[in-house]
Amino acid sequence: MKLRNITVGTATLCLVAGLSTPALASNIESAESSPLVIGHRGAAGVAPENTLPALKAGSQSGAEFVEIDVQLSKDGVPFIFHDGTPARTTNVEDVFPDRANDPITSFTWDELQQLDAGSYFSGKFVGTKIPQFDDVPGALTGETGVFIEIKDPAKSPGVEQVVADALAKDAEWKELLDAGKIEVLGFDAASNERFAQLAPEVPLQQLTGTVPSAQELEHYATYADAFGTSYRTLDAAGAQRVKDAGLGLGVYTVDSEEVVDDALALGVERITGDFPQQIDRHLDGKKVFPANNGVVISGAVNDVPGNDTVPEIGEHVILENTGSRTIDVSGYLIRDAANNKLQIGEGYELAPGQKLRVYSGPGTNSDEAFYVDGSGVLNNGGDSLALWDAKGKLTDLFSN
Repeated sequence: MKLRNITVGTATLCLVAGLSTPALASNIESAESSPLVIGHRGAAGVAPENTLPALKAGSQSGAEFVEIDVQLSKDGVPFIFHDGTPARTTNVEDVFPDRANDPITSFTWDELQQLDAGSYFSGKFVGTKIPQFDDVPGALTGETGVFIEIKDPAKSPGVEQVVADALAKDAEWKELLDAGKIEVLGFDAASNERFAQLAPEVPLQQLTGTVPSAQELEHYATYADAFGTSYRTLDAAGAQRVKDAGLGLGVYTVDSEEVVDDALALGVERITGDFPQQIDRHLDGKKVFPANNGVVISGAVNDVPGNDTVPEIGEHVILENTGSRTIDVSGYLIRDAANNKLQIGEGYELAPGQKLRVYSGPGTNSDEAFYVDGSGVLNNGGDSLALWDAKGKLTDLFSN
């Protein structure tokens, strides 16, 4: 892709208002006809999030950046991990049975290294470890940069200083920063302001779940260069408020072609997603799944009256054969953004035009319905879903 610099409206805004100027966003490049693509937690859709395999996958995907989450261990070691506890993405219940719901920051680095952070995703990644912060640059290929999210700073006191020192003093991190390949971001405004004071030369992004008022955005612009929010809450009015404040605009977590197009229509400049290779292919005008056999996710019912897993009529995902031949979908896997899994049993074939409802709760199997009766529960507010065939090949993406 041909690259250009993002307009630095923030600097102009600060000069007019007599405010201190944050790091110039011109260090971060954006595509001339496309937004920046950022691999979420590396490439969390195809490898265990925030691990070296995910970072390598994201770096090789065509994305300009990968995004990571940094926290501090009990003994002060910066490490890469998203959740507040180890329960969802490690085997902590096997290693430390009584600590599954303890804060991840209550573990020492030695204890963290005893955890398997890959097997929850698939057997291919058994034994994958939680990486240290300084392991990240070595996992990158080409000219990939890093979006560094400071996660739950209140639980990692001093993390802003640790990150600022690494960017200033560590040779590999400093090289990335000097090349315009670093942006720091976070949801905690106070933490972001502290970081801006420690490292005013580092581009900074403020995250919130929704777009706030113009007044609040103007405050963000006194210390940040960009603003990021959920694509599900962004509308044209919100996008305009961000731009009026002179801030670059980003959205997370974008996992389908339709959502990419919606973001482009709103003037989004940064798109963060779990499947950066597929986003990049779409932006380049290529077929996202050239080998797709016709089976797609055509819909999902995320919320139903009463319990989501009520027998027979609970929440479900709808598969459809849009091709011209019958397809055996036995063993196909549907995975959502939180890594809940719905896998189809043996003996299921879809004729052209036929649909199959895949339920996360119990029920009576039929030609039109398969009941997993597992722990996978769709997000009622909307979810991102990926479809994998029986050989483990990614074949479709869907968001609602």
